[in-house]
Amino acid sequence: MTASGKWVSGVHTFATDVITGFLAITRNSFALVGLLVVFTTATLVARPDLRQAGEEQLIGWLQARQEALLGPIEPEPEPSDRTLAVNPKDLPKEQAKVAYWLSKKYRVAPEPLGLLVAEAYATGTRVQLDPTLILAIMAVESSFNPFAQSSVGAQGLMQVMTRVHTDKYERVGGKLAAFDPVTNLRVGVKVLMDCITRTGSVEGGLGCYVGAADMADDGGYAAKVLAEHARLRQVAGQRKAPTSPFPLLAERKPDNKTTTATPPAEAAAPANTTEKVALLSGL
Repeated sequence: MTASGKWVSGVHTFATDVITGFLAITRNSFALVGLLVVFTTATLVARPDLRQAGEEQLIGWLQARQEALLGPIEPEPEPSDRTLAVNPKDLPKEQAKVAYWLSKKYRVAPEPLGLLVAEAYATGTRVQLDPTLILAIMAVESSFNPFAQSSVGAQGLMQVMTRVHTDKYERVGGKLAAFDPVTNLRVGVKVLMDCITRTGSVEGGLGCYVGAADMADDGGYAAKVLAEHARLRQVAGQRKAPTSPFPLLAERKPDNKTTTATPPAEAAAPANTTEKVALLSGL
């Protein structure tokens, strides 16, 4: 064999040895890595506290890297515990029709109205009050704006005088609960039911509710509410208004106690005032 042939053969042998050694080292390395992975996995399974600590360190490192690149991360807001909307399609047919009709007339999203309609029906059933009358009062008082406030301080969907009915709101979280739609609805219904009990009639109760119990004229408030009530009953499929929309009304006796329907500060208001608010005090 010539010198050049020996040189080529030596180079080939050297390359073969290098490749063989590299593959052997690689196989051994993979084996070591595999053993390390198995050992680490077994350790983490046996020691959950180590796994949790490792996850926290990893998450912290990733957040630090992200903040370094993108700036501080804003925390995610906590979800609300209170459902603020209901799809009218999920309601009974009668309630769905009422919700969609009110949504179109008052230009309010149907989903929040679905919640109010469902609550009005639930509350009305519980206290034996026609739910469409509750909805009619909300329509006239606030046009379904839960954040409405009058110039004299009536607030929320039912325009209840928060400063007058602080006792009712104390039981449900304080005066700021007046802006929670469901709470305002329930408090307003309590005020209305007390008014009906005192006067013994629906119209009298509405006059008392609006603060016109001791006035000769309520400014057309009761007529306006009852007209909207009649329309809502038609939408709901109840063509004729009942003789009494309150099944237990006949059993109620007017409260003959001498009471002031409005606080002294409000008693001097003119009879034709345009502010329609629940002013009844001492309930």
